[in-house]
Amino acid sequence: MTNIEQLITEVLADRQLLNHPFYQRWEKGELSRSELTSYAEQYRYFETMLPEFLEALLATDLPRTVSMLVADNLRDETASPSHLELFEAFAAHYEAGDVEISPAMSRLVAAYTAVLAAGTTTALAGLLAYEHQGAGIADSKSAGLTARYGATADAVRFWDEHGSIEGDHARWTMEALESLSPRREDVVAGLTTVGQAWWEFLDERELLAA
Repeated sequence: MTNIEQLITEVLADRQLLNHPFYQRWEKGELSRSELTSYAEQYRYFETMLPEFLEALLATDLPRTVSMLVADNLRDETASPSHLELFEAFAAHYEAGDVEISPAMSRLVAAYTAVLAAGTTTALAGLLAYEHQGAGIADSKSAGLTARYGATADAVRFWDEHGSIEGDHARWTMEALESLSPRREDVVAGLTTVGQAWWEFLDERELLAA
């Protein structure tokens, strides 16, 4: 069986998002308010897409175990208040408006579409590329927003929620992927496609700041 944990370590070794300069500046309190506003405006596109991605995955011919685990993930995303609703409190705090999708976010959304089209194994690996890092990222964002940017409890609730549940989501996705006895190349393809797209989105944030 493919060692998925080992592959994640190998493939994403230089794509650990908390090591990106943008998130490093976030942790240090160096982002401007306008940067946080722009980030929220673009991240909204991802948060809107994710339930749709999970629904599309569930609509394919999945083994029962995989279907149940993906459904659990979707249930967390859409249960009231939905994650998108919680996100909007963060976005409202930074007065995020409705703006056109940026080139890098457009490529990120397209990356999820691409792994979904490539099949269940690649789709799950793509999902895992971010989920495996999600809890740590969310905890870091929440701590930074509270300590260095004066964000309210309502504004950080979205990140607090993800800090507490993304570990479960990663575990469920890992379990679903392992149950398929996946081919190494399919897992690598999903991890690479989505991991690189997330990195390039943060690159875009840095270029805009410069």
